[in-house]
Amino acid sequence: MLSRLIFSLINNLRVVEKLAESRPIRRAAQITAYAITKAQIAGRDASQRAMRSQTIQQVREEVGKVPGDLGQIGGRIRRVKDTFVNEVKDGWKDGSRQIKK
Repeated sequence: MLSRLIFSLINNLRVVEKLAESRPIRRAAQITAYAITKAQIAGRDASQRAMRSQTIQQVREEVGKVPGDLGQIGGRIRRVKDTFVNEVKDGWKDGSRQIKK
């Protein structure tokens, strides 16, 4: 019974217009739009940082090289791993500093 009442209210154009004009609904829409915009900006920044990443650049360079033996492959993988670990540590430190601000 309650679901029918709510369904009929939601489908009533006048009720929806009144709710849309109310301050709490407008504020909720503003907050939602703000959160979505901030998330898009953060995602764009993260993808740009990833593309500038030394790890990504190093992987691209290593893929183009033809290995001579398994020792070379192991050394390359180790260098990529070390670069990745260093970038994660730097990112962790930067995040900690931003949280402290």
